[in-house]
Amino acid sequence: MSNKKKFTIRRAEKRDCPRLLELITELAVYERAPEAVTATLDHLTESGFGSSPVWWGFVACTYDDPAHEGEEFIVGFALYYIRYSTWKGQRLYLEDLIVTDTYRRKGIGKLLFDRLFVETIEKGFSGMAWQVLDWNQPAIDFYKSYGAEFESGWVNCTVSLDSIRKKLSTDSVDSSLFVDLGDKSL
Repeated sequence: MSNKKKFTIRRAEKRDCPRLLELITELAVYERAPEAVTATLDHLTESGFGSSPVWWGFVACTYDDPAHEGEEFIVGFALYYIRYSTWKGQRLYLEDLIVTDTYRRKGIGKLLFDRLFVETIEKGFSGMAWQVLDWNQPAIDFYKSYGAEFESGWVNCTVSLDSIRKKLSTDSVDSSLFVDLGDKSL
């Protein structure tokens, strides 16, 4: 049976968020960082389906999962947001693509990735970007099959909210120079 009959791809909906959070947790375990998931269901839902959404996504569903007796069951998803490059303009930024373990190597990742390509074209984005862990060889091989370019010379940087607060509280910051803050203090 072809994937066209076993799996469907559709836009993520608000009702999907509990399952998406389960898959996000599964991805964190796979990426050896289960404690890193701090987003709550409310935050995930509001961020994707509130008054000012910041992410969009697609889900891969099946009706053939034996544990779900003919009910729709989400077996994977791809979550993206819009990234703006001062050199390239708007790009689709793939935050996460996951297919649950028991459904991997069935072509679902390809279906999701292909749908992201269609979305990139439909939205008029200048391309697509994402990250992959350097030890995740199956993902690297998958992306290479799409002609992905792997950039060297760039180092990812992040600063946690706690670190930001600590830095602002220990450094002398003259917030009066930030005219957009008005009377707010840091």
